[in-house]
Amino acid sequence: MSEDVESKPCNFHEMELDDRILKAIAKLGWQTPTVIQEKCIPLLLEGKDVLVRARTGSGKTAAFLIPVIQKILNIKQAAEQQEIKALILAPSKELCNQICGVIKDLTIKCSREIRYVDISLQVDLSIQKPLLVEKPDIVVGTPGRTLQHLKSGNLNLKKSLELLVIDEADLVFSFGYESEMKELITYLPKIYQAILASATLSEDVKSLKNLVLHNPVTLKLEEPELAPASQLTHYHLNAEEMDKATILYALLKLHLIRGKTIIFVNSVDKCYKIKLYLEQFAIRTCVLNSELPATIRCHAVNQFNQGIYDIIVASDEKSLEEPSGEGGKDKPKKTKRRKDKESGVSRGIDFQHVANIINFDFPLDVQAYIHRAGRTARGNNQGSVLSFISMKEVSLRDKVEEKLKQGQEDISVFKSYQFKLEEVESFRYRAKDAWRAVTRIAVREARLKEIKLEIMNCQKLKSYFEDNPTDLEVLRHDKALHTVRIQQHLKDVPEYIVPQTLKSLADITRTRKRKREWRRNDGATSKFQMKKTNPLLSMQFEGFKKKKKRS
Repeated sequence: MSEDVESKPCNFHEMELDDRILKAIAKLGWQTPTVIQEKCIPLLLEGKDVLVRARTGSGKTAAFLIPVIQKILNIKQAAEQQEIKALILAPSKELCNQICGVIKDLTIKCSREIRYVDISLQVDLSIQKPLLVEKPDIVVGTPGRTLQHLKSGNLNLKKSLELLVIDEADLVFSFGYESEMKELITYLPKIYQAILASATLSEDVKSLKNLVLHNPVTLKLEEPELAPASQLTHYHLNAEEMDKATILYALLKLHLIRGKTIIFVNSVDKCYKIKLYLEQFAIRTCVLNSELPATIRCHAVNQFNQGIYDIIVASDEKSLEEPSGEGGKDKPKKTKRRKDKESGVSRGIDFQHVANIINFDFPLDVQAYIHRAGRTARGNNQGSVLSFISMKEVSLRDKVEEKLKQGQEDISVFKSYQFKLEEVESFRYRAKDAWRAVTRIAVREARLKEIKLEIMNCQKLKSYFEDNPTDLEVLRHDKALHTVRIQQHLKDVPEYIVPQTLKSLADITRTRKRKREWRRNDGATSKFQMKKTNPLLSMQFEGFKKKKKRS
């Protein structure tokens, strides 16, 4: 059942929240609630079941965590013993880790009263059993992992559970958790308050709604799935694979793209190929894919959010294996490689302050594009999406544009990124040699080496690095893998191959003295005049403005 909810706007301090929660919110710098938080928090505090539909980046996580923490604090005032009161389910380990991060921030002033545990990591059940024996107030996990603990007797929720939250509900079944969810419900009490949070209201969400919700209130914000054009700009650039590699090299090496960037590809192999390719030009990147251990994936995302590095190459394998478009009937290719089905990169994870998304491989369906683009322009931040389009990907782009137009035929979603490839033709021979140097054997060796290096990133070393923070450098995820021969001359860009229009703006290795001389003699044209005449700078200046606004 759905109800039409109307309520006057209110601030956090008007929601009857505990002072400790309000102090934590103030410390996070949240001045006013988002629309979904304003409508959702009062309903959950009243004890109603709620189905929340709002686009990514709208503040859904805090919308359900704030009332969950408040209700647990209320219960504890009269509680005689410690019990598990809330179960939060999410489809991926990265999302579970992120939810725990938000819980930590919101309970910083009441950490002694509110205890939580993340059981999503794939370790032996006996290792996590002592954590559950202590009966934390909140348990966070994937449906599959939670069911394992329920079956083994490590987790007993029949008598104590009062709150059930399912985040990214529209992904739960697509991650293969349908049977687990139906069985998991049998281990829960008959009466509990439930919250479903989702970016879409798909058929899977409706099935989950019937499974766990009782007479719910449905909150559906009337908003587009992506940020508006004033906040998010979509570019496209027609290029085949070798041209894509050349353009990517030029954009990054000439600093035409500023700020944090995620480069999306469609396979793990391509993920490492891009890393090894850029490595030859001394462009540092880290990789994210389903073959890396969950701890490493979460650690990489956290370091990226902290600003330790600026470029991630991510493989969006979910859209490759389970396309929801017309090709969705095709069966995924079988592979011997072990992938983590509880991994997700393009959806759900809160990458913070991402300025640019680059689709090196165009996504295979509309939803995958929306989820990738949703990694940027979050909150009130600006963002750009640049998609490289090969001939065989043109039809995919057209489907995305048709969807995003939403019947408005007079608008154009994708702006043409005016990049004159002939101006960086001198980059091509370097790019071609570097691209060909990344062979299948080099990629395979890089995959093995990356996993071996990441063995160092274990929780056992956490206390050591707290005492020796400078040694944390060994845990950087963007270090060179060196499975391809590095040619030192590729590290720098010689001045003679830089386009004349960019020489005043590209960050090339000149001495300050030579820079000053050049500006006196030849650099009379201002940067603002350059912006109007130079076809390569549309995205560079966008990124520069965004960075300035955020600071």
